[in-house]
Amino acid sequence: MSDTNIELISTISEDNKLELALREIEIPQPGENQVVIRIEAAPINPSDLGVMFSVADMTTARQSGSADRPVISADVPPKFMGAVKKRVGKSIPVGNEGAGTVVAAGSSAAAQSLMGKTVAFIGGGSYRKYVCANVQSCLELEPGTTAVEGASSFVNPLTALAMVETMRAEGHKAIVHAAAASNLGQMLNRICIADGIDLVNIVRKPEQEALLREQGAKYVVNSSSDSFMADLTQALIDTGATIAFDPIGGGRLASDILTCMEAAVSRDMTEYNVYGSDIYKQVYIYGGLDRGPITLNRTFGFAWGVNGFLLFNALGKLGQHTAAAMRKRVAAEIKTTFASHYTHEVSLSGALQLDAISVYGKQATGEKFLIKPQS
Repeated sequence: MSDTNIELISTISEDNKLELALREIEIPQPGENQVVIRIEAAPINPSDLGVMFSVADMTTARQSGSADRPVISADVPPKFMGAVKKRVGKSIPVGNEGAGTVVAAGSSAAAQSLMGKTVAFIGGGSYRKYVCANVQSCLELEPGTTAVEGASSFVNPLTALAMVETMRAEGHKAIVHAAAASNLGQMLNRICIADGIDLVNIVRKPEQEALLREQGAKYVVNSSSDSFMADLTQALIDTGATIAFDPIGGGRLASDILTCMEAAVSRDMTEYNVYGSDIYKQVYIYGGLDRGPITLNRTFGFAWGVNGFLLFNALGKLGQHTAAAMRKRVAAEIKTTFASHYTHEVSLSGALQLDAISVYGKQATGEKFLIKPQS
């Protein structure tokens, strides 16, 4: 085992500055139910960027330091400092998940059973060379699965599965998904095809529509089309979808979805009702691609809800049995249903380059980065 351990940290100082840097730390020693993982691959997910960049204005980002220990600095607008006061002065390790080889294990049977195995894990601090994780946070990958293949075993796969299980638990029968050409969106499409669930995919570019149709998607609507509202309403009539998951957040998309849902479910109403239909319509916001206000134009009656959707809260509601079955399915189908594709691979120092940040910071569809800490 190497005698050095390096991690990527994010710090906001009292003088309104964000700093991203690499620091050397000790290689951890595992407790009874812990393992030490040599991290070989860790994805950059939108949720990681929230920790990494926080509320900094990344248009002010500048680079200093050395080639192997670059430092990125950016200004934090004073109006946002109050929102992050609890993290001021604290060095926050970045990275929600990753995968690698177990190189040390605690004394418990569960920990010892993972020794030498390739595992995925979730729990934070994955942008480092070695991480210590509880066995409950690990997923043993099947023989022949590489760390790169298993690096995204938790956030996107479990979020997509949690969407399907939430649909079932809340009594809906079909799903609407926005920004549907993302890695997660393509994964959700594969799940719904395999499970026989109708999925209405919302995209904003013709090439994204073509991509999903090539992958077997039946319902794809383009939000930039003049016929978007009519197309979405027809897809909702065809599928009966009354639950939606939206990673965009700001703007009027949630409102448009609810409006079209109301139009679809009320088309057969024979009498006017000032309260609209009594069929409940739900939109879950699970991201912040648009950080602006959510605009709701109240044209969809009173039987509706707009809520936040957080993976760990959703798993808690679904229960341990369902969560365990979801993890087992991910391990079995990580090369097919839950396969992730990366357009860029970078080292820890490579992730702290302005040109790389300008790409992955946009969270653009089709641009997904993988960090390889051992490079």
